[in-house]
Order: sequence, then C-alpha cells, then structure tokens
Amino acid sequence: MIEKSILEDKKMISSAVIETERLYLRNLLTSDREDLAKVLCDAEAMKFYPAPFTEKQVEQWIQWNLDNYRQYGHGLWAVILKHNHLFIGDCGITMQEIEGELFPEVGYHILKKYCGNGYATEAAKACIQFAFNNFNYNKLIIYTKFDNLPSIKVAEKCNMKFEKFFDKQVMGQTVKEVLFSINR
Repeated sequence: MIEKSILEDKKMISSAVIETERLYLRNLLTSDREDLAKVLCDAEAMKFYPAPFTEKQVEQWIQWNLDNYRQYGHGLWAVILKHNHLFIGDCGITMQEIEGELFPEVGYHILKKYCGNGYATEAAKACIQFAFNNFNYNKLIIYTKFDNLPSIKVAEKCNMKFEKFFDKQVMGQTVKEVLFSINR
C-alpha cells in the first residue's frame, strides 16, 4: 500500500509543469471539473467577479485552458499541495486583451479556506519566473477588480507595480479593474 502511494506521488509530481517548495502546478484535466467548481462556483471565493461560475462555465473554463496549452504553451494550471496532493485552485499565464492590446497575465483562484497561506503568491511568483524563462515575454501583468485587496497584495508581493485603472467586460458586465505589471 505504501509503495503504491509513493508511486502515485512520483507520478503526480512528475506531471508538474511548475514545482515550488509547497506546490506543484500541472495541466488542468476535464476530470478536475468537480474540484475546480469548489473554487469557481463558490460565491465567497468569486465575490470579485460579477457572479460565481455555473457548472457549465467551469467546463468551458477547463476547455479554454486546454486550448491555451495548445495555442500558447501555457494557461491556468491546477494548483496542488505537495504534502497531500490536494487540489486547491488554479494559477498560470493566460493571454488577456486590455484596451486593445494583448498581454500575458498571471491569474489565480484559490479555495477560500486555503487563502492567507501564501499559496497564491508562491504560485504566481513561480509562474512569473516560468514565463520569463520559457517565453519571449518582456512584460507580464496581473489585473483584478479595483477593490480586490487580497489579489492586489499578491501582485505587490510579486514585485509588480501599479500601472493604471481601466474598465473591462467580465461576464457581460463592465468592471472597474486595476492593472499591475512587471518587466523582464
């Protein structure tokens, strides 16, 4: 039984795109729908979005990321705790249009009960390093709703600097956002 667990641990970690001290990030799978829904369908976790996701939107989110892996070589990845292999959210790099210009953006969603432990910051920093080391990006961004203080703190802990406020269509609604960026 122990040997099987060790083999499963090695297999899970070997599938990681990015590994940090406490986390590994791996490609999302269609089988992650239920775990991802715990984050994206939770009203408290998604309070800075116009609305929590529906189950259908979670499926579309996973498919969008699978498409991003093929098109760009990156997307949002599953965030997994190393010590127990628990799925706690997603984090990664997606291409986002901001006022007519396309930017690689570091995004993250962490289960509410795991917020405040530095997981989003740890994963985001690893994604920034991964993006600058593996892609020809000169600038990365993080954007979030203007009053999302936890996400703003993550951007600042990643050494990103405030750039501007702007409006963006999110889930069919105009949302006032704040943009942070870091250069290579």
